[in-house]
Amino acid sequence: MGDTEVAHIRPPETITITVLRARNLRGSNAKADVVNATIKVEFGEKSLGESPKVDCMADTPAEFNYNATMSCTYDDPTALDEIAHKPIVLTVIEVLPKEKKQKEEKTITLGQCTVDLLPLVKGETKYRYSLAISPVPGSPMESIPADAPRPEVDVLLSVNEPLVGSGQTHHGNLVTITMESLYSPPEAWGLSGVQYAYAAALPLPINAEKENPIVFANGTLKPGVDKEPPNKQKKWAVPATALGNAVYIPDSYLSTDAIDDEDGDYRGKEDREHRTSAEHEKNRVTWNTERRSYLEASAVKSLQDKIAKCRYWPVEVMRLPQPAGGKGKKTKGDKGDDHADTKKGGTSTQHGGKDDDGSVSFHGVAFINLAPLLYPGVKRIRGAYKIYSYTDQALYEKTKRRAGFGEEAAKIANNILNRSTASPGPKKGAGKDKDDKKDKDNKKGLLQHQVSRVHAGQNSMATSQTVKSDAGSEPDSSAPMNLEGQQYVEAKSYMMFEISLSHPLIPKRPPEELARRVAEYIPPRPLFPKRTDGAQRAVEDFHTQVASVAGLVLDEFRDMFGAELKTDESDLSQEAMETRRQKLIYELNASGKYFAFKEQLKHSVVKIVREKYLKTTNFEDRQELQTFLSELYVYLIDQMHESLTKTLALEDQALVPAPLTDSAQLKHFAREAEVNGNFELATKYYQERIARNRNDPSHWFDYGTFCLYINDITKAEECFRECVSIDQKHLQGLLLYGVVCTLLEKHEMAEMFFEAATNVQPRSILAWTMLGLYYDTVQNEIGAEMAYIEANKLNQQAAVATARALREEELAKQRAERSESDTHTADQGGLAPPASNSLVPDIKQPTPPPSERGPGSARSSDKMSAARRPSASKRSSAGMVEYHIVEVEGRNEGAVVSQLSERPLTGRNKSDNSVSRPGSEYKHGSVGETPHPPEESGGDQPVREPTPVPTSTIFMQAIDWLLEVKAVPFTERALAHELLSPLGGATALYHISLARVKLQKRELHQAEDSLNEALQFDYQNPDAWALMGHMKYLTNETAEARDRYERTISFVADASEMHSIYLRLASIYLQEERFQEAKTTFLMACKKSPSCVSWLGVGIACYRLGELAEAEDALSEANILNNSDPEVWGYLSLVCLKTGRQLEAEQAYKYAIKVNLEDTELMDEIITTQKEVGFGNPQF
Repeated sequence: MGDTEVAHIRPPETITITVLRARNLRGSNAKADVVNATIKVEFGEKSLGESPKVDCMADTPAEFNYNATMSCTYDDPTALDEIAHKPIVLTVIEVLPKEKKQKEEKTITLGQCTVDLLPLVKGETKYRYSLAISPVPGSPMESIPADAPRPEVDVLLSVNEPLVGSGQTHHGNLVTITMESLYSPPEAWGLSGVQYAYAAALPLPINAEKENPIVFANGTLKPGVDKEPPNKQKKWAVPATALGNAVYIPDSYLSTDAIDDEDGDYRGKEDREHRTSAEHEKNRVTWNTERRSYLEASAVKSLQDKIAKCRYWPVEVMRLPQPAGGKGKKTKGDKGDDHADTKKGGTSTQHGGKDDDGSVSFHGVAFINLAPLLYPGVKRIRGAYKIYSYTDQALYEKTKRRAGFGEEAAKIANNILNRSTASPGPKKGAGKDKDDKKDKDNKKGLLQHQVSRVHAGQNSMATSQTVKSDAGSEPDSSAPMNLEGQQYVEAKSYMMFEISLSHPLIPKRPPEELARRVAEYIPPRPLFPKRTDGAQRAVEDFHTQVASVAGLVLDEFRDMFGAELKTDESDLSQEAMETRRQKLIYELNASGKYFAFKEQLKHSVVKIVREKYLKTTNFEDRQELQTFLSELYVYLIDQMHESLTKTLALEDQALVPAPLTDSAQLKHFAREAEVNGNFELATKYYQERIARNRNDPSHWFDYGTFCLYINDITKAEECFRECVSIDQKHLQGLLLYGVVCTLLEKHEMAEMFFEAATNVQPRSILAWTMLGLYYDTVQNEIGAEMAYIEANKLNQQAAVATARALREEELAKQRAERSESDTHTADQGGLAPPASNSLVPDIKQPTPPPSERGPGSARSSDKMSAARRPSASKRSSAGMVEYHIVEVEGRNEGAVVSQLSERPLTGRNKSDNSVSRPGSEYKHGSVGETPHPPEESGGDQPVREPTPVPTSTIFMQAIDWLLEVKAVPFTERALAHELLSPLGGATALYHISLARVKLQKRELHQAEDSLNEALQFDYQNPDAWALMGHMKYLTNETAEARDRYERTISFVADASEMHSIYLRLASIYLQEERFQEAKTTFLMACKKSPSCVSWLGVGIACYRLGELAEAEDALSEANILNNSDPEVWGYLSLVCLKTGRQLEAEQAYKYAIKVNLEDTELMDEIITTQKEVGFGNPQF
């Protein structure tokens, strides 16, 4: 196989760099109109050539048309990688006129520009640039006025064949890593004194076995953003000979995301203040460097496997000594250039004689969670990542790596720094030794202070080297601490880091493909029957027209002879009827209606000729025409008689009575029978709903949930299949079909249907939570994490939307109250005192700038009243969220703002410098704190905008829905997540939901334990007491059940489901012969949701009380709702026997026997009563 691969290695591809022309060049002689210039082309450290000298004029483009070439070899896996991250450097050089006795021409470097080869890596064969030429330090071009035309050069990149074939594009990947800045560095890092270089490094696979370190060198310590605004343009990782502004990548800038959309560590509301302070006030280390790397298929597979095995990826940060001053003079544009290279070797210059070659200090590490890159469709992550102290033990625990790349990266960084002519070391001044000594003393004192804090009584240890452990064994838990690195943790240091891919590692199936595959598994059912063929439609149309004409003729006949025929003296003889017929025909012909009827029938006859007999052309033979007409006449006469027979039938059609119950009532009856354990009756009701309307997906869905409850998985799958076939976008049908497929272990289909649900409604919290629960089932941790993150994001957005709606409602109410107050004041002639409560300013108003604020406008802590947690009985339904309302009062304002939060607001004392620019708090993507409402005046304290917190987790919302649809396995998994959720836990609602699951599984003792736990959390929870009553009722402990039910009814708030409580409590009263209480309770059930069972209970109670008329009325109502209930017929027979109605008593008794009355006690009572009255049984 290896020989085959070698034989198919692609030959080198030649890349042509064509320098077309240059414009607006200015030379050293400002008065000269002509500049004699040449352009040097370089790639990395290799010179590709130099163009001929061309005279350039300011107003005319200079045509160079110079070609430089380089080769891209395919036997080296790093060749494409170098092309991806190294630029072509074009250096514009002015050639001065040769003076007398001068052997060589003098040259001056005017400027440079960099050409990005990335389009060629992406598959382009030709790409053209128009690049601005940046002046190098000391160049005459630096004096060009700002309004003058900028120097430019046109460049054309070309290859004969794409550098990356279609197969490589599909299997390979282009990784772009951006190292932005390190914020909140250790306090020991200062801008004065000895300066250091700062480097960062991370490993990246180049093939299946090997990794290379990606090094970002030349990080620069800079003051806060408020003192020195940052440059958002990215720099080349390896600029080679580029100087000044040429080190920046053309048209490439740092991206800005909202904190809520980031993937890092510091994203919480409690971290906003620290991030604002760190990014605006404190020093920072800046790289702003982009490093690209092309990964072949084996490297992509290695990266994917390593992320799946251990999601954290290390990025090491370190401080290095500045190299000694190199050759050449340092220029102002060279400070802070960021370089990175992967070449190894070289020696480093010692710094001050103290630091060894490649020594590393302040060694830290950030652990980047790359698991989101394994989410379907994700190809970019960016965020603020916390920096920890580096130790081999911490590295191993997080990444399972024995050792890092710190020492190797330090050597590479020193090699880059030493050979970089653009960044020589700082000059040593007269006070250098003093500064060194002072810095050493400060460092020594700081380290001794930390040692005394961490290891009291121990000797101080050397901290300038990375703390290492034995690489041959697992890191020991007692490994020494990296005290310098610990300063990152104490300072809460973090770095902004971004990594992106050209295409995702895990492709996401598009919605169109998911919809197509769902349709393949479950073909959509048309809502209406298919159209019949043309011949049948033509005949049906002829029948319709004949019936219409017959009706018109009858109307005409009635108008002429209707009055005559109504009299008793009308002549109905044959001769009289014939006379009337002739008069009718004459009237039709005379009025022209006969021809109108012919025209009405003509079109339908033509359709029959064309569709039935397929005759569309003229007849050539007259005999054939006559034969056809005869055949057609006979056929039309037969069809006319058939139509008239249907139209003029004398038999009355029996009207189909409208059903007395609608779909909602049938569903209620089915749920009632389900609760009572009468599954046969429940099945009948569900099937009746389907029979009434087979095209309603909700009917099939409800029947499927019932089948799932009785564990008939096969029939449930059939029902959900029908539901989805009717409506391919039925969210709950898709989800439950996925649940059924999971139970049947059809995991591929299940995943497809869950994903289809998230595509049908991308903003459904339930859909994303169910997808996460499915991924949990199949042990896909990364997929589950992705789904839960999306669901939590939607849940938070729902909380924000609800908070905004509540706030707008509150403000509208306050405005209305104020307008009424103003009206009242105007009525009093302006003598009324001013209102004490003022409106809270609208948050949409712009924030005044810091300069306009008074001395008392600094943000301070807000007073807030204690928030009472609402009762756990107020449960949210699926997709609905409840929120806590907290009232916050401004210190100097009387207004009260509704705030949705349970946590107290932390106070802040900050200077005006920490406040964002006016209006920036409300700009999308800002990195500031939570937006604040603007101040009304300079001395007022602003009220902080509320932070909405949803009180219902995504898992509890899913649990509510899963309990309704009886999906017990998924419910148990969601309950486990709810128990571990930070916003959830072992609450009363959790224990109530767990008890409901146990009741569905008929595990009554475990359900009782859960309910006892719930009552400890909330003793007045009506749901808990109701479920406790159900549990006692199912165990035949009627006295205890009655006590629980009575307690539930006595609460002010009702339980979530009261109908079953009324029915069971009333049935207990009947057993205890407390008939008046039973009647009252059954009537309460009838008032809320009447059913056959509730009216039957009323009838029984009234019969036992001797109220026979009321009993008959109640039993009649029950019989209307269900005329096949045997007990209803039995008690109707008893009532009729008591009232002496023999015929009705016998009929009711016969119907009771017919519908199979099985209650032996009731049957014995009927027979006894029949014997007493002497009638009622037809057998007597």
